[in-house]
Amino acid sequence: MSALLNDFDLVDRILAHVEDKSTDKGTSVWREPTANYTCPERFAAELDVLRRVPMAFCPSAALPEPGSYIARTTVGTPLLVVRGTDGIVRGFRNACRHRGMKLVEDDGCKRAFACPYHAWTYGLDGSLRHIPGEEGFPGLDKNEHGLVPVTVHEKGGLVFVTQDTPLSDGALPDVPDGLLPSDWILFNRIEFDDKANWKLIGETSMEGYHIKALHGQSFYPYGYDNLNVVELHGRNSRIVFPFRRIEKLRQVPREEWSVQGRLTDVHQLFPNTHVSFLSSHAMLVILEPVTPSETHWVIYQLAPRLKNGKPLDVAEARRDANFVQDAGLTEDRQAACAIQAGLAARANSHFTFGHYEQAIGHFHRHLTEHVEKLMARR
Repeated sequence: MSALLNDFDLVDRILAHVEDKSTDKGTSVWREPTANYTCPERFAAELDVLRRVPMAFCPSAALPEPGSYIARTTVGTPLLVVRGTDGIVRGFRNACRHRGMKLVEDDGCKRAFACPYHAWTYGLDGSLRHIPGEEGFPGLDKNEHGLVPVTVHEKGGLVFVTQDTPLSDGALPDVPDGLLPSDWILFNRIEFDDKANWKLIGETSMEGYHIKALHGQSFYPYGYDNLNVVELHGRNSRIVFPFRRIEKLRQVPREEWSVQGRLTDVHQLFPNTHVSFLSSHAMLVILEPVTPSETHWVIYQLAPRLKNGKPLDVAEARRDANFVQDAGLTEDRQAACAIQAGLAARANSHFTFGHYEQAIGHFHRHLTEHVEKLMARR
């Protein structure tokens, strides 16, 4: 992965944009057919793609110790992800090998997983450890009846899952090392649903062209309209939204510059995830497609264990998180749902993403390439 801008070069570029009243711009225009937000066949192909690429499942901080697990449905598949006694994170299809019942729900910490139906019991490594009344299953080989594994990688403070045979080499997306530092802790997890296509929701965080119009009373008083630094890398992108207070760094020696509290740094991880660093917390957002017009949100909120040498103030982190959720995030959600509803007007055969929206075009270009590659295999 090509190196992303360091903080000093990032501030240089932002201050130059402030001075010139400019922003980062792309060099091409992308036209996305509106049918791709409603078509069941296209939606099914996208789900197949999502199952065949490494998708962020949770932050490493959500699995802090051996036995820590998360069970949830992703892209229609119930999965169980658990940290083993050896510290390695593993993933399995969340179904007992006896009669297929889900072993566990939600999250927690266990030494083993016992099926609630007949108590077949599995170790943290997925091996079948115990069958009550084993004599009733003559010839059954326990080694062949362990939980069915899925591919799991842990990188940059995130856990990635690939469910099915990869479309390409199965390589991880270009995730910056230490994206979520190891000393950050999870303080909240929330989930909810919206009546909008997953891509419409994702697009709202990929550009700052809408800040003044949509966020006039929430984000805009603290930031700028259409002033962003955008970096494209691999299938991913990084979009930086500076706050007006960043201009105070003009009076600070360069070697003392700090971007903490002076910008929102959003890392879009292909295909359906973004990690946003805000004033006092970070937010991992995973957009789970449910239907062409419905999306399930999974949000993990994290904060540094120490800030300016002091232990985490959870109340401060929650205030920051609540402001983002109640103001700007709500406005983005409403916009995506309104666009989904507006598709019924049949006014547009395509949506046009211009030079200010290069990260969106970059995302659609890669998703379309993956869909076409998948279709060519059939």
